[in-house]
Amino acid sequence: MFATKKIIKGDLVKLISGAKKGVTGKVLQVMAKKNTVLIEGIGNIHRNVKASAKNPRGGHKDIHVAVPISKIALVIDEKSTKTSRVGLIKNADGKTVRVARQNKDKEIK
Repeated sequence: MFATKKIIKGDLVKLISGAKKGVTGKVLQVMAKKNTVLIEGIGNIHRNVKASAKNPRGGHKDIHVAVPISKIALVIDEKSTKTSRVGLIKNADGKTVRVARQNKDKEIK
């Protein structure tokens, strides 16, 4: 099962592992099939491009690399950057809603 419903576009997330551990950013895109996300300000790298028929001079370009969804956590309090795991439960109306596990299953808006 893909983790698409737990983290969605526009969420504020924090990296929990890797070289940029502790950095927060906004989710720009969720790629469900690859279980990765693009985060604003994280994963921007510089690539050198070899000369080709399409690009005869070669040069360099900046690309955005996706982060595995397992390396991020949802930020539930922006001021203290407190994070939480996300759960999915059905409410009284029968709709599936996201809840913050570390916040005693409080609904995420």
